[in-house]
Amino acid sequence: MSDPEADGPDAIDAEVVEEPTSAVAPAPGSPALPEPDYTDAGVPTFDYVRDQIEKRYTTSAGATELAGLGTENDLASLDKKLEDRDQAARDKLAEIRRSMGKE
Repeated sequence: MSDPEADGPDAIDAEVVEEPTSAVAPAPGSPALPEPDYTDAGVPTFDYVRDQIEKRYTTSAGATELAGLGTENDLASLDKKLEDRDQAARDKLAEIRRSMGKE
C-alpha cells in the first residue's frame, strides 16, 4: 500500500468495515411469521384496509381544516378581520401620538 503522506495532505487513512448481519433471524426450521396486517396468502386484512382508509380520511380532514376550507373562515370574514386589525393598529398609533403631544 502507498504511504498516506505521499497521497497528499487531504488523504485519510481508513479501512472498510463490513455491516454486521441481522441478529434477529428466525431459527432454522421454524416457520416465518406472517406480517400481522396480511394473511398467509399475502392479502391485507379488513382491519388493515379500514385503518388505512381512516388514516387517509383524517389526514385529509386535518389538511382541509388547516387550510381554512370548510370552516367559517371564508374570504369575506378574513378580509373583515384584517381590516379590523389594521384599524385597531391605526387607533393605537393615534393614541400613542396624542399621549406624546405630537397632535
